[in-house]
Amino acid sequence: MKKKIGLDTEEQQILQDFERGEFKRVSNFQKEKKELETAARNTFLKDRRINIRISSRDLEKIQKRAAREGIPYQTFISGSLHKLVSGRLKEVV
Repeated sequence: MKKKIGLDTEEQQILQDFERGEFKRVSNFQKEKKELETAARNTFLKDRRINIRISSRDLEKIQKRAAREGIPYQTFISGSLHKLVSGRLKEVV
């Protein structure tokens, strides 16, 4: 007996599109995959170092939030800055 897999709305839409034949095979898949992997790797390449001064209170709050999310605080800061500059983090007034 096959076990039925539960799909969310987006996954159901992808399955329906696939079954209707709306997906097209990528010509030269390996080349395309390699280019996308390189682009992804370069997008998050951390090639610069900065030093900043920050209040002890703010740093402690950042470290606590990072701990709640289960990531190192420097990764949390870097990710937050990336979200801010890419427009995915909005200022709340």
